[in-house]
Amino acid sequence: MLISMFLAVLHGAKELTIHTVMEAITAYDPKITAHQIIHELRLPRVIGAAVIGAAFAVAGALMQGITRNPLADSGILGINAGATFVVALSFAFFPNLPYYSLILVSFSGAVMSTLLIFALGSSTPGGLTPVRLTISGAVVAALLSSLSSGIAIYYDLSQDLAFWYAGGVAGIKWLHLRFLLPILLLAIMWAAALGRSVSLLSLGEDVAANLGMNTKRIQITGMAVAVILAGVSVSAVGAVGFIGLVIPHIARKVIGVDYRLIIPLSALLGAILLVLADLGARTVNPPKELAIGVMVALVGVPFFLYLARRERRNL
Repeated sequence: MLISMFLAVLHGAKELTIHTVMEAITAYDPKITAHQIIHELRLPRVIGAAVIGAAFAVAGALMQGITRNPLADSGILGINAGATFVVALSFAFFPNLPYYSLILVSFSGAVMSTLLIFALGSSTPGGLTPVRLTISGAVVAALLSSLSSGIAIYYDLSQDLAFWYAGGVAGIKWLHLRFLLPILLLAIMWAAALGRSVSLLSLGEDVAANLGMNTKRIQITGMAVAVILAGVSVSAVGAVGFIGLVIPHIARKVIGVDYRLIIPLSALLGAILLVLADLGARTVNPPKELAIGVMVALVGVPFFLYLARRERRNL
C-alpha cells in the first residue's frame, strides 16, 4: 500500500523525481511549485483514495458476510445511488452547503435507500433472501439514479453532478480529510471489532443463534457500519462501485472465511485498488484525467459477471 501511494504521489500530469517527493514531505517549502503540487494536490488525494478505498471494501465485506450474498456491494445494492440522489437534491435546493453538512446529507441518503431496499425485499412471502436483496437493490438503484438524472436535467446540474456519477478523488483537500478520516477510520475499526460475529453470521442465522449470538443486533449494527462507510465515502468521491464487490472475494481467496482477517485485509486491498485506479486515471491520457469509476469498473464488471455466472443456479 505504501509503495502504491508513493507511486501515486510521484507520477501524474507533471512527472516528479523521488528526491523532490521526499524533500516535499520532509522539508516542505511553499515557494517551490513542485512542493505545492505534492503537498496541496497529490498528498490529500492519495491519502483520501486509500482511506475511501478501504471504506468501500470493508462495507462490501460486511454486507456479504451479514447477508450471505456474494453479490452484495454498496453500489449494486443501491446504497451509493441513495447517497447520490440526496446530494443531487441538496445541489438543487441548497447549493451552498458546507462540506460537513454534505457528509450528513449523503449519509442520510444512504440510510434512506438501505431502509427502502430492506423493506422492498422483505415485503414478499418468505422474507429477505440474498436473491431478493440483490433484485431489490438493483430496482432501487435504477429508480434513484433516474430521479437523480431528472433533477440534474431540470435544474441544470449536469456538470455539477457529473463528478458524482463518474467518481473521482481530485477534489479532496486537507479540509475534507479533517472530516473524513476520523469518521471512516473509526467505522473501519468498528467493523473489524465485529469480525467474529460476522464470521458466525455468515454460516447462517440458525447456527449463529444456536451459538448464543443475537443475530438481529449484529445484522443491524453491521449494516449501520456499512451504511456509514458507504454514505460518507460517496460524499467525498461520488458513487464508485465494485470495490466492495471484488475486494472481499480476493481477501477470502487469500486467507479463508474468517472475517476477523477478511475485514482488515479487505481494507488494505481496497486502499491499494483505489490508489492505483486514481494513478491510472491520471496517467493514461495526461494531462486529462479519466473518471476513477471507469478504471474500477474495468476490473469490477467482468468480476461481477463471473460471480453472477457462478451463482446462476441460485439466481
